[in-house]
Amino acid sequence: MSLRLHTPSTFTAKQIANAVYLAVLVFFTYASIFAFRKPFTVATFDGLKFWNVSYQTLLIISQVVGYMLSKFYGIKFISELQRHGRWKTSLLMVGVAWLSLLLFAVVPAPWGMLCFFINGFTLGFMWGVVFSYVEGRRATDFIGVVLAVSFIFAGGFSRSVGKWLILNWNVTEYWMPFATATLFAVPLVLFYFFLEKTPLPDSDDVAERTIRLPMNKPERSAFLKQFKAGVVAFVIIYLLLTIMRDLRDNYMANMWNELGYAKNASVFAKTETITSLIVLGLIGMMVFVRKNIRAFRIIHYLLILGFAVAGISSLLFKGGFISGAEWMQFTGLGLYIAYVLFNSVFFERLLASFSIAGNVGFLIYMADAWGYLGSITVMLSKELFKLQLNWVSFYSQLVIVFAVVGVVASIFSLVYFAQKHSQLKPAE
Repeated sequence: MSLRLHTPSTFTAKQIANAVYLAVLVFFTYASIFAFRKPFTVATFDGLKFWNVSYQTLLIISQVVGYMLSKFYGIKFISELQRHGRWKTSLLMVGVAWLSLLLFAVVPAPWGMLCFFINGFTLGFMWGVVFSYVEGRRATDFIGVVLAVSFIFAGGFSRSVGKWLILNWNVTEYWMPFATATLFAVPLVLFYFFLEKTPLPDSDDVAERTIRLPMNKPERSAFLKQFKAGVVAFVIIYLLLTIMRDLRDNYMANMWNELGYAKNASVFAKTETITSLIVLGLIGMMVFVRKNIRAFRIIHYLLILGFAVAGISSLLFKGGFISGAEWMQFTGLGLYIAYVLFNSVFFERLLASFSIAGNVGFLIYMADAWGYLGSITVMLSKELFKLQLNWVSFYSQLVIVFAVVGVVASIFSLVYFAQKHSQLKPAE
């Protein structure tokens, strides 16, 4: 199903103001949600192990399993999500995640695994819900990248808050996740109150980006049949990016400790904030590329750039040409250039390029589900096969391999969708 209306006018002052307002709002909304998910990863739990696997890894895997299952279910749930009642769904999910952190603080190990499974499952739906407020707008490239960089910034900032609570307020590693989330609970409710009052996409948005509607099973099947080779390509790309991102995100504290920054709480926020600003500026400029298929090509060039930066910086680090801190900065930059593209503009421009009146949530959750399955597999493999590598060595080697595969898959995707567009020639 597709829909095109009249050629949109240029942005009015009101449209610009609405876009900036919505971008700021979704940034702080999702940044607050992230405080319910990631701060626990700065805790190492004193090397505690069960079944010969570290408790930290068991908690991370439990959360990622829950997150992954929510993505598989979210292929249906998010793709069929209606506009009304989204805030109720959001607050219910976050509320359950919050209670799971409270339960984690009081139950003995290893029962905390169940708490983080619940935490991951409920929070796994939140990206799709929040992005549903953003998609289908001419300014979605800008708004979407602001939303996407929120988890880069929030990942570093919320970890710094968690580390600060441990170092300065003597909060235990078990109570720290709940305490950190509590600091963000009231702001999150306020942000959702204002988010519900934001205007829907206007006629100019619909004309340029197509109307965004829920997708039922036959519509999802038709899309997969039409673009099957391209779907396989972008799922592989996103699989690689999710594994790279999830390992870096979950074991960032371990890597910084191995690099000699164990007592530095600010390092998380500092490096991730710099990355956030660069990615925001680079991808945010996509809003000025009005022709959708041209923007989609540029997105592929940026994917290739992101993989190249991550891979080359890892090679330089292993060769001793750059420091560990520089490696963390550049690897994160390359990774997030590519990863943020998928979470902000890749699927948005794909639907618009082919005039498909579906929704981004279906595509994101389909790619996410396989991405998190891959992430779990890699984490378990390192533990179960007893790979004698610290996280810095393991991650730097993995990034080099993934960068090569990612560049090849991105080139294939670029060529495939260009040919498909030439064959179908949808309205622009």
